[in-house]
Amino acid sequence: MNTSAKDSVDGIRRFLAALPERPDAGQLLCEMVDAGLDRLSLPGSGQTLQRWRTLAAVAAYDLSLVKLYEAHTDALAILAEADADIAPPLSVWGVWCAEPPKARLDIHVASAEDPGRVIVDGVKAWCSGANALSHAIVSGWNPDGHPCLAAVDLDQPGVTVTDEGWNAVGMAETMSVNVHFDNARGTAVGGADFYTDRPGFWQGGAGVAACWHGAAAQLASYLRHQLAGRDDAHALAHLGRADVALSASAAGLRAAAEAIDAAPSADGYRLAMRVRLATEQAAVEVMQAVGRALGAAPLCRDPWVARMMADLPVFLRQSHAERDLAALAQSTLQQAEHENAGEEEWRL
Repeated sequence: MNTSAKDSVDGIRRFLAALPERPDAGQLLCEMVDAGLDRLSLPGSGQTLQRWRTLAAVAAYDLSLVKLYEAHTDALAILAEADADIAPPLSVWGVWCAEPPKARLDIHVASAEDPGRVIVDGVKAWCSGANALSHAIVSGWNPDGHPCLAAVDLDQPGVTVTDEGWNAVGMAETMSVNVHFDNARGTAVGGADFYTDRPGFWQGGAGVAACWHGAAAQLASYLRHQLAGRDDAHALAHLGRADVALSASAAGLRAAAEAIDAAPSADGYRLAMRVRLATEQAAVEVMQAVGRALGAAPLCRDPWVARMMADLPVFLRQSHAERDLAALAQSTLQQAEHENAGEEEWRL
């Protein structure tokens, strides 16, 4: 990007604030791409925190929008990491890499003469923004049983976007439906196992936490505004609760971004899991604080609060909760045993 990171964040805020009305999230994503507001610094490039601040600014406006925006910018980062300069100008991307057992794609080389060209077959679930996007990076499995990625132009006869698989109230506008691929043409992205083995996988996973944080921080700002001048000790206690949670979450995100930039090729699993789980807990604390301090009125009468409080719990479920905590614990045990570290990494 030619503009500074601060300019990009401020530019997005000005763009969103100037909207005369709130468009559909898919339409708004396309407008942001057309305006060049999607060209973020890559993870691990020295400006990871600035990238995350941009995601947080979009999340503060709308979570369905940031779900699509984060995926689009993640797709551009994946293509850059794979050294695949294949994104057409003004194309709008998704990353569809959920792997439920009954919705997996087969990806095989179209011809031995051109191994970069692939054929994609099967049903893909959880395809966010399918009706609004021009392209998607999809995960699948090659004939040897290894996971792989393909970039697919969605405007072709072999791709059918359905209305199946999405009945959510929260995050409704992401429309994460099932998409059918029937002999669809695509381009291989990276090699086998590239998607999860690359450093950017966990860097991107940590970046999702910046979206959660941005939404929670905006909810807390709303709470602070509502409580200004009120002498209500119980309500103020909830604002204090939100302040503690968000301060810790912000500190964790800043430290994680610094660590990623200091060692961009390092395994970021434990770093990402810690910041995701800490930010998830902070967001839950803030949602509880808003509801307990203000009651039902904003949930029923303020469109933004009602939408945010419905959207954020759904978005947070990209975390696997206790499964992630248990996996992190196993990693912590293995790390301590391997390095004979004990509690050293927890000490001040």
